[in-house]
Amino acid sequence: MADPSEGTRILVTGGSGLVGKAIQRVVADGASQPGEQWIFVSSKDADLMDTAQTRALFEKHRPTHVIHLAAMVGGLFRNIKYNLDFWRKNVQINDNVLHSAYEVGTQKVVSCLSTCIFPDKTTYPIDETMIHNGPPHSSNFGYSYAKRMIDVQNRAYFQQYGCTFTAVIPTNVFGPHDNFNIEDGHVLPGLIHKVYLAKRNGSALTVWGTGKPRRQFIYSLDLARLFLWVLREYSEVDPIILSVGEEDEVSIKEAAETIAEAMGFQGELTFDTTKSDGQFKKTASNKKLRTYLPDFQFTPFKQAVKETCAWFENNYEQARK
Repeated sequence: MADPSEGTRILVTGGSGLVGKAIQRVVADGASQPGEQWIFVSSKDADLMDTAQTRALFEKHRPTHVIHLAAMVGGLFRNIKYNLDFWRKNVQINDNVLHSAYEVGTQKVVSCLSTCIFPDKTTYPIDETMIHNGPPHSSNFGYSYAKRMIDVQNRAYFQQYGCTFTAVIPTNVFGPHDNFNIEDGHVLPGLIHKVYLAKRNGSALTVWGTGKPRRQFIYSLDLARLFLWVLREYSEVDPIILSVGEEDEVSIKEAAETIAEAMGFQGELTFDTTKSDGQFKKTASNKKLRTYLPDFQFTPFKQAVKETCAWFENNYEQARK
């Protein structure tokens, strides 16, 4: 078992990604507590699909706590093409991480799920009790079911061994260090890249779809602060949705206009309605979060977009795109 006298060692898998970088920044800005040692690892430290490499990583660091962010991820079309790969690789990663954590006596694991795990046919708003109420959307069922299985494993580890393994479900995350790839990235970073190019080239901005679908966006730095709260204070095994309120949902058109304003883009805004809109909405309830943290202040959407756009412009050459 991990020795509590040695302090708190927090291992973050997927430490070089969007959320991992945000947690690094929040910790560096003073959110770390006395006695905490933070270890951020990425794929260069271990292949988490490999059981022996994962076990060696956990034996080396013997973490008391784990934030598990690592996953095989991709955009819509990559998911459609490789559902089996997304299932197998993510199940391997998750099983290796959770079992290695159990074997070295880790006190707590917080894994990161996604709102895509919820049933395709559902009522809104979505809440934490509805995860297993029906099949996910057919486009990314491999990834979705693999992520759902973390919830199943968490409950099984608790039932059999008393482990405090839990999970969070963020809505659409964005911020510095995102993947700004137009084809394969998520909607907001893709739009930021498009606005940047349209402004640079003096061309119109073309948004895919009608612009009518609505989404809840959470700033990566807000999510990082909430992750630290979950790690330290949240004791349930059942997952918790981390999201802005239902009233803060914005349309894709509003998001595009906010980005254009933040980057000083004066050109024309057009919509390519031959492109799919995807799901019209995935409204999630943050009622459970608000019962715990009624006064948590989310960064206003316009401010968070402005900061993300500024980061992208300043780091264009090395940004993932």
